[in-house]
Amino acid sequence: MKVVSIVGARPQLVKLAPVAAAFAGTEHQHFIVHTGQHYDADLSDVFFDGLGIPAPDIHLGVGSGSHGVQTGAVLSALDAVFEAEQPDWVLVYGDTNSTVAGALSAVKMHLPVAHLEAGLRSFNRRMPEEHNRVLTDHCADLLLAPTEEAMGHLANEGLAGRARLAGDVMVDICLRIRDAVRAGEHAAPVLPEGIDPSRPFLLATLHRPDNTDDPARLAALVDSLARLPLPVALPAHPRLVARAEEYGISLTRGSLHAGRPLPYAGLVAAVLASSGVITDSGGLQKEAFLLERICTTVRPETEWVETVRTGWNALVADPHLLSDEKWAATVTRSTPAGDAGTPYGDGRAAHNVVKLMEEWKRGSRLV
Repeated sequence: MKVVSIVGARPQLVKLAPVAAAFAGTEHQHFIVHTGQHYDADLSDVFFDGLGIPAPDIHLGVGSGSHGVQTGAVLSALDAVFEAEQPDWVLVYGDTNSTVAGALSAVKMHLPVAHLEAGLRSFNRRMPEEHNRVLTDHCADLLLAPTEEAMGHLANEGLAGRARLAGDVMVDICLRIRDAVRAGEHAAPVLPEGIDPSRPFLLATLHRPDNTDDPARLAALVDSLARLPLPVALPAHPRLVARAEEYGISLTRGSLHAGRPLPYAGLVAAVLASSGVITDSGGLQKEAFLLERICTTVRPETEWVETVRTGWNALVADPHLLSDEKWAATVTRSTPAGDAGTPYGDGRAAHNVVKLMEEWKRGSRLV
């Protein structure tokens, strides 16, 4: 079996790591295409180096651009790759422009498509990720769902026949890196200047367009972080840095200390060292849950509803509308009592992915 994986952004590279390792233990041929959607070294190169992912077989070098330009460039470039490689499967990951472009290119060439992390829904159509998820699920052949909740969404959309519960590959890599960090196998994370990892601090990230593209909203969110009673470490995504510079917003003031993005092991170590997490990242919500750190999500909704139901995550769409006392109490609240269970699987999702692809009979679209 020959499988072509299409990746292009930081979250996809993290998901690729356990999948690549699972394929390495088989006789299957696994071919990696990096679209270059994230081209900053802090969002790309360090993940190949730090997670032991094989170097991409092809790098398309697409780079930045509007959604249409970026998606179209990936779509156009992949035609020649698929024509040359003729894979048995095209495996796409998550919900980026690279995801939907990879799926569409493969479908138009009558190649079977498997979608890893299928069935997630925020039901917020303002999010470009939501469009990408829905479109990819409806054109893919095999839908590899991470949770029972995702399976339910797919069934509601008439896709149950293509859906299989694989578990979440992020669990595989997160738990492996957690254990390595605790064993001292990774260097301490490089936290922003002004953050003492031996004393209580909060870890924050912001990058979604709804939070960064409006100058008034971004200024209000940064103010909310800066007024917290604990130091706040902010590994700043390039999108955030660019918008803050454009709008004249300082990211280092008050309690807030900005620095560079962290490699994955550094991020896991930072979460473990922190007293809690504040984010608009889907991945970091789940990692905080897996690492048993309280998370506060600066969004009105989440795809990872299990983190909210168990009390580990709280949604606060507009923290600047809360009093200082209420905002501080939310982000420093106590950890919930009781066992949260394993809604995202047991850490063997990547092996399940390989097995399901082996067993699938060419997909519903091609039968």
